[in-house]
Amino acid sequence: MADTAITVEDARKTYGTKHALHGLDLHVARGTVHAVLGPNGAGKTTLVRILATLLRPDGGRIEVAGHDVTAEPRAVRRRIGLLGQYAALDEQLDGRQNLQMFARLHHLGARHARVRATELLERFGLTGTGRTPVARYSGGMRRRLDLAASLITDPEVLFLDEPTTGLDPRGRAEVWAAVRSLAGAGTTVLLTTQYLEEADQLADRIAFVDHGRVVAGGTPDELKTLTGGDRVDVVLRDTGQLAAATAQLPLTGVCVDADRRLLSAPVTDRMAALSEVVRGLERAGIEAEDIALRRPTLDEVFLHLTGPDRRTTEVAA
Repeated sequence: MADTAITVEDARKTYGTKHALHGLDLHVARGTVHAVLGPNGAGKTTLVRILATLLRPDGGRIEVAGHDVTAEPRAVRRRIGLLGQYAALDEQLDGRQNLQMFARLHHLGARHARVRATELLERFGLTGTGRTPVARYSGGMRRRLDLAASLITDPEVLFLDEPTTGLDPRGRAEVWAAVRSLAGAGTTVLLTTQYLEEADQLADRIAFVDHGRVVAGGTPDELKTLTGGDRVDVVLRDTGQLAAATAQLPLTGVCVDADRRLLSAPVTDRMAALSEVVRGLERAGIEAEDIALRRPTLDEVFLHLTGPDRRTTEVAA
């Protein structure tokens, strides 16, 4: 399909008796950020390695940028970039020298390599550090330089395999900004990460993988509905009023946490429910310490989908 950058159908990869990929299906639209999430050993890195032609699949139809990864690996490599879990930089060289080295490895001429290095340093806000040895870079700066190096050939598709592992919040935010910029310019990004907030912030769509298969897929908001949708949380000042509040408030399916003085219930109309809860508390003379509307998190979705009662779920086509 012309609007599909990555097509994976019935992908299989086995190591001995272990199925790393066990009939995995995935479709990624061009110009989007698509996150692949799952527990350790779910098959995420195996999938990325196959898509990047670093590993041969045992079966299935797998295409990247319109080319089969097994039959046309060179054509695929000309159209992709890859950022692995660990930075592939020479710490003794400065940022500009690293980029020029990678450009020459991609067979760019010396002049073209210098021009491309300058372009990428400017694009990732590293111009002022271009002559500084990478050994003196912060974690966020190293990751941005590593990301710049993966874009030497201006790839159609970029694979990011846990790009912010080990970074502090500032470094993570720097990489997030760079990824948003890439997606905004039309690059297709496939992202694997252990940080579910990262996927929530960056991804247009998310695929949850477990035991080598996609067990759920959709937008972040669509996936969050799997755990029951929005909730209203009420924290009371007095634990002794929990029973009265449960009886008086216009809520169904209330969960009570006595240790935290918390009432929690699912709601459909967020603002109407909040108003009704406030009025109900006032009528009953019950004091609340806090009232909040809360949407489910991807962490809750993760636990729901990869727990003992997991099941395959299609949220949206």
